[in-house]
Amino acid sequence: MPLDDTLAPSGLNSLGLPKKPADTRVVVAMSGGVDSSVVAAMLAEEGYDVVGVTLQLYDHGAALARKGACCAGRDIHDARRVAEAVGFPHYVLDYESTFRDSVINEFADSYLAGATPVPCIRCNERVKFRDLLGVAKDLDADCMATGHYIRRYMGPNGAELHRAADAARDQSYFLFSTTREQLDYLRFPLGGLASKAETRALAARYGLAVADKPDSQDICFVPSGNYAAVIEKLRPGAAEPGDIVDELGNVLGHHGGVLHYTVGQRRGLGIGGLGEPLFVVRLDPDRRHVVVGPREMLQTRRVVLKELNWLGDAPLDGEQEVLVRVRSTRQPVPALVRATEDGAEVTLLTPEEGVAPGQACVFYAPEGTRVLGGGWIRRAA
Repeated sequence: MPLDDTLAPSGLNSLGLPKKPADTRVVVAMSGGVDSSVVAAMLAEEGYDVVGVTLQLYDHGAALARKGACCAGRDIHDARRVAEAVGFPHYVLDYESTFRDSVINEFADSYLAGATPVPCIRCNERVKFRDLLGVAKDLDADCMATGHYIRRYMGPNGAELHRAADAARDQSYFLFSTTREQLDYLRFPLGGLASKAETRALAARYGLAVADKPDSQDICFVPSGNYAAVIEKLRPGAAEPGDIVDELGNVLGHHGGVLHYTVGQRRGLGIGGLGEPLFVVRLDPDRRHVVVGPREMLQTRRVVLKELNWLGDAPLDGEQEVLVRVRSTRQPVPALVRATEDGAEVTLLTPEEGVAPGQACVFYAPEGTRVLGGGWIRRAA
């Protein structure tokens, strides 16, 4: 079974490197789950010099952690068990302080500013693909492999990022900020698999104890999906009460804190009996206002982005046709994108609902599966 769909010239190993597997050191980022465990076992079976590294990202005994989340106590134990069973070295590195400063604090501050952040992207960007990748290079590894469902191809102008073969498992939305330099060094052996069932079958064949382990949740440090509880723990007293208003500023009700609401929310507003259904269309934390309106007010055609990461072959010059995904659960839709001085501006050819500041807007080629990068949503109009 090929590890990657890359068509490499003769003389390169399955990871696209000009070395025998035994002479190729690969650091595998191990979360303790089935995906990264299969990657490590697969590469070890092929004869690669595998080194497993797990990052402890938070105190697994603290209230922020939850049973079954990645990068905490049980999962570190599971990663170590896989390494011992397969027979390769495994290291655990304490990155709790880095994770708190680079991911958790920004998550809390973004919510308090009225945004809807995606901490998993920041974790990949600022911890796994920056700090852990640096550790891999310090260990003299030739590349670093992860269990992400995304594909890396070699194109005419270098390494390219492509959506996973299994659309249901595709993680390209969470990896849009991967840089060209990082992509040169990274490998994603599971990106070409047809389904998660195939991954679990491989885990069973390798005899891994995690073969039937449930998937971890996206946001590992949020217990039961209760964002507000986490933010209130991190920022005591931050949930200041305010008003629920319409677009004209008329007070329709009251709330216990802006952080309890997200753009597009309909349920739990506590303002029933006003006729047509109302949705959260905007958050104004400075005034402590939750602005609501009819569903059509959620429709967006223009999206302003910051922190643009462009992976196209040529610089983004003028207006370019792309497909964009404005939330991880949405399908890519046609759009036009043009670079600006501090990011990019996207024009959606068909309006999208519930486009929220703090989310990512990811670009794809109009044809095929290539990921062209993306940016962070600063505002929507």
